[in-house]
Amino acid sequence: MKIKNSEFTISAVNPRQYPNDDLPQIVLVGKSNVGKSSFINTMINRKKLARTSSQPGKTRLINFYKILGETNAKELPFYFVDLPGYGYSKMSKVQQAEVGKFIEQYLRKSKNISLVIFLIDIRHNPTVNDKIMYDYIINQNLPCIIIANKADKIAITKVDNQVKSLQDLLNPLHDLTFLPFSAERKIYTENVWNKIENKIVTISP
Repeated sequence: MKIKNSEFTISAVNPRQYPNDDLPQIVLVGKSNVGKSSFINTMINRKKLARTSSQPGKTRLINFYKILGETNAKELPFYFVDLPGYGYSKMSKVQQAEVGKFIEQYLRKSKNISLVIFLIDIRHNPTVNDKIMYDYIINQNLPCIIIANKADKIAITKVDNQVKSLQDLLNPLHDLTFLPFSAERKIYTENVWNKIENKIVTISP
């Protein structure tokens, strides 16, 4: 995928503010500080389009980034949608519940979700909140791939086995795609783009 243009569109706080142009939406979910903003910046090869928060777990916004890609001489416009991170330990239970409702509202009401990219930390077993999010995505029958992020934090020779181990824990049926990723080792982006392109091309006119 060649990126021709990328821009921040809006930080939405309710469904009335979601873009209504019916472009495909590639949705990023994951716990606070799992690297969703860095994922976006790495994929589009820009340093600061998506800004990382200095206060993990404080964001209550859904950030939409409009991307114009091109593949096989065909333009493919779509959105990256960055949902608030969940599970920040310093949030109260009330605040964590609010974030959960905010995420659920988007996943239920958006009509243009083409793919959910669920980021987990390759170094750690899925948390309770990760498992809750995974179950919700599956129960809603949303198209999904799982990204094992921060692959640069472990030896490159251990990456494939660690990804398989995480899939065994979270997706024992092995009916979803699990891929490693790293904002530092940019050797994994092509495989992720292939999955995104397949979803976008399928629904593009």
